[in-house]
Amino acid sequence: MKKLQVWIPLLFAVIMIVGMLIGYRLYQNTSSGGFFKTRRLNRVQEVVDLVNSKYVDAVNTDSLSDEAIQGILGHLDPHSYFIPAVDREEFNEDLQGNFEGIGVEFQILDDTVNITYVLPNGPSDKAGMHVGDKFIKVNDSLVAGNGISTDRIKKFLRGPGSTNVTISLLREGKLLKLPVTRGTIPLPSLDAAYMLDKETGYIRINKFARTTYGEVLQALENLQKQGFTKLIFDLRGNGGGIVDEAVDIADEFLDGDKLIVYTEGRKSPRREYKAQKPGLFEKGKLVLLVDEGTASASEILAGALQDWDRATIMGRRTFGKGLVQEPFQLTDGSELRLTVARYYTPIGRSIQKPYNKGRELYNEEVMERFHNGEVIHGDTSSTHSGPVFRTKGGKIVYGGGGITPDIFVGLDTSKLSKSMASLYVNGTLSSFIYTYYIHHIANFKQFADPGSFNTGFHDEEKVWKNLVDYAAKDSINIHSISPADKQILETRIKALFARLIWRTEGYFEISNANDPVVRKALEEINGKMAGQPDKIR
Repeated sequence: MKKLQVWIPLLFAVIMIVGMLIGYRLYQNTSSGGFFKTRRLNRVQEVVDLVNSKYVDAVNTDSLSDEAIQGILGHLDPHSYFIPAVDREEFNEDLQGNFEGIGVEFQILDDTVNITYVLPNGPSDKAGMHVGDKFIKVNDSLVAGNGISTDRIKKFLRGPGSTNVTISLLREGKLLKLPVTRGTIPLPSLDAAYMLDKETGYIRINKFARTTYGEVLQALENLQKQGFTKLIFDLRGNGGGIVDEAVDIADEFLDGDKLIVYTEGRKSPRREYKAQKPGLFEKGKLVLLVDEGTASASEILAGALQDWDRATIMGRRTFGKGLVQEPFQLTDGSELRLTVARYYTPIGRSIQKPYNKGRELYNEEVMERFHNGEVIHGDTSSTHSGPVFRTKGGKIVYGGGGITPDIFVGLDTSKLSKSMASLYVNGTLSSFIYTYYIHHIANFKQFADPGSFNTGFHDEEKVWKNLVDYAAKDSINIHSISPADKQILETRIKALFARLIWRTEGYFEISNANDPVVRKALEEINGKMAGQPDKIR
């Protein structure tokens, strides 16, 4: 008992010291400065609170806070951004690769919603909806003849899966009422995957969503069954998306454990992404097509394949977006996507172009390429202003502003007359395509696939005469345009017809047959001299 009494004070002293140390650590690590200390408000929050409690008129403080956040972000890089809670779900929809809806595409003509496509086996297909149907009501809401907009009709049609919506529509003069149960509708990132010739496959993707790698993997497997040994991979206009999807796709082209990309930032330690598994196309000729619309995850893929000399990059200099955004969900359901690091290619090139002259000049940089001639000639002072690097094989490449292609193919801007531009700007061409298709649908149904349509459709002159008359109603005269313009327009019309039937796959199979960049890629991949045209089916 006496021995215990001797040790009790010492034991209490040890416990007290440990407790003080723990308390001190908690004090240091708590953002409020301790358990009992009130957190000091920052000036932005103080101002918002004062406006809310003292200002002469009622003010929506939520919108004030949003604008304050946007003001702060305006002083950072161009790719840190804020997503209000109300927009968050729709904003992320594209990257998820699907949404909840009824599975139709539509076009608004004469203040009426016209169905241009019905997803096979989708909710609307199961309900009996057809191309050419016109929407009159969605549930009890009138959607015809009242200034309906694309955004409004989308809000009517979309909703949680398994919920019901009743569509009143007009078909060949008859009014029909169709109940539709909403379901999950895919948003494919794969535009087209088919054989350009007996040996060369073609794949085009429009973004990097959560489903992209799976779609590309399936496309590669299908092309393997058709015997492809060469591949043209089209990333033109692809603005990027989920980086992991781009890394997985790069892994299908790179062998071993090659570095694909790494990230690094002031508060973010270096993180490397490497090839991890055997790929489906690690050998064989590969050409990547890029342009000024190729950005972010697309540039990561292009940069990795260029650094390892795995692919020939062809087209025009890419956008130059190489900043890493990390999402932070805020308490009200909104989201802040804050830049935390930069992307670097395997040999250390920064993909990001400069943004130190402000957001306005940064956003206008691509348009400046059109003004200074870079998209036409390629060799301008701005093209190669970045630091010089050498690939593993000794090829010179450039950093500091997008991926410069190995082979430049300029934009042909000489064949766009004012009349042709008016057809696009006024929506006249798209309206004509749909109207003509609906009135001649039986003629189009005789073709089984885009290939047979490309070789078997011979109504070009008839279509042209109809278009001339249709355009004249919108005061657009295309009767006397140049033969070159007419040829371009006829190809586009044929591709747009194919899109109505076979979606993007049909469109690109037709348009690629006359695409100078695809033709140049075929020359390169087949080792042919310029001037020897390749046959594209």
